[in-house]
Amino acid sequence: MREPDNSKDISQIMNRSNKMKFIIPSLFGLLLFLVPVPYAGQWTIGVGILAEFFLGLFAGVIPLFMTGVLLLSIILTVAARVASPDWIMKSPFLAGLFHVSNFWLIMRLLGAVFAVMVLFELGPGWIWDEFTGGTVLYELIPVLTTWFFFAGLMMPLLLEFGLMDYIGTVVRKIMRPVFKVPGRSSIDAVASWMGSGTVGVLITTKQYESGFYTKREAAVIATNFSVASIAFSLVVISFIGLDHMFVQFYITVVVSGLIAAVICPRIPPLSWKKDTYYEKVGQQISEEAPSGISRGRWAYEKAVSRASEVKSAAGVAKRGFQNVLDIWFGLIPLVMALGTLALITAEYTNFFVIISAPLVPLLELMRIPEADAAAPAMVVGFADMFLPAVIGSGIESELTRFIVAALSLTQLIYMSEVGILLLRSKIPLNLLDLVVIFIQRTLITLPIITLMAHFLFF
Repeated sequence: MREPDNSKDISQIMNRSNKMKFIIPSLFGLLLFLVPVPYAGQWTIGVGILAEFFLGLFAGVIPLFMTGVLLLSIILTVAARVASPDWIMKSPFLAGLFHVSNFWLIMRLLGAVFAVMVLFELGPGWIWDEFTGGTVLYELIPVLTTWFFFAGLMMPLLLEFGLMDYIGTVVRKIMRPVFKVPGRSSIDAVASWMGSGTVGVLITTKQYESGFYTKREAAVIATNFSVASIAFSLVVISFIGLDHMFVQFYITVVVSGLIAAVICPRIPPLSWKKDTYYEKVGQQISEEAPSGISRGRWAYEKAVSRASEVKSAAGVAKRGFQNVLDIWFGLIPLVMALGTLALITAEYTNFFVIISAPLVPLLELMRIPEADAAAPAMVVGFADMFLPAVIGSGIESELTRFIVAALSLTQLIYMSEVGILLLRSKIPLNLLDLVVIFIQRTLITLPIITLMAHFLFF
C-alpha cells in the first residue's frame, strides 16, 4: 500500500464514509490486538481469547490436522519444483509459497517426516518423546496454529485501515530518538506484550515487506520489541515456583528489556544494517508532520487517507487468509523441523553445558548461587524459550531461579519460534546475526536482572 498522495484535496478524502472506514475497523483491531482483557485467570488480548477458545475445542485433533498440512506442504513444494503447474506458477502468492530453495525444501521434508514419526511414535524414541518432537507437535504447534490463524486473519484491521499510521505519527517523537525506529513500531511491541512475541514478529515482517520499515528498523524491532507476552510470563514464573513475585518479576523484565532495546540498535550487527527499504516496494512511510499542522491532526488525516485506499472487504479477507496459509504451509513445517532438532540437542547432548562453561565464573562473580546449574539454563533459551524454566525449576536458590526466568524472557531470540520466523522472513537477519544478538542481550540484561534480584531478595 502506498503513502497517500498529498496532492489530493484532503477535503475529498476526509468525508464521513472514509472516517468511519478508519474508526470502526481500527477500533476492532485495537480491541483484538492491543487492549488487555482478563480471561481464565490471566490477562491476554482478544485474539488470544479466540485462539485459546478454539485450542480448547480442537486441541486433540490439531496435531493430526497439522501433520496433514505439513505433508501437503511438502507435496505442493515438490510439485512446484518438479512439475511447475500453471495454477501455482501463475499466482505470485502460491509461487512464492511453494517454489522455494533446496534448503527450505529439505526443512519442509524434515518437518513432515518428524510430524509423522511423532504422531505414530515411529523410529528412535529421542525423536518423538515428550521432551523433543512430542513437545513441538503436541504443545507448541497447536498454540501457534490457533494464534496465527486468528492473528493472520485479523491483522489487516491493524495494518490497512490507518491505525498504524495514526499511532505511529503520534508517538514518533518518543520512538525515533530513544529506540531509533518509527512510531508505528510501538504497536508491534504492545501486540507482543499483551498477546504473543511471534505475533509481534509477524506484524514487523508484514510492515517491512510493505515498505514501512527499513532493513535496519525491521531487524531492530523484530529482535528487541517482540517480547514475551504477559500471559507467557505468568506461565514461566508459576512453573519456576515464584508466582507470588510476579509483579516484581515483570518489572525486572520490562526494565532490563527496555535498556537492551536502547543499547542493541546502536551496536553491531544491528547498527550495520542498511537504512534502505525493501526493494520491491520502496519507502511507503512518512510520520513527520508538515509545518503548520498539529501532529494529532496530521495523524488523523494520514489514518483516514490510508483507510480510503481500502476498496473492498473481499480483498481484505483474501489478504488475511493468505497470511494464515503462508504461516501454516511455510512456517509450521520449519517449527516442526528446527524445533525438534533444537530440543534433541538440548535434551540428549551436553552441547549447552559445554558452551555455557565460560558463563560460570561470571555468575560466581555476580554472587549467583548454584552457578554450575544456572549457566546451561541461561543459554538453552536459544533453542526454546520455555527450556530455561524447565531446567531452572530444579535449582534450589529462589534468587537464581528468579534470574534464570527473567533472563529467558529478555533474550528474545529462540529458534523454535521467533528465530525460525525471522530466518524465513525477508528481514536481513541470518543465523550468525541471531546468535550474536542473543549473546548481546544476555550480557546486557543479565547484570541488570541480577542487581534487581539481589535487591529484591536482600
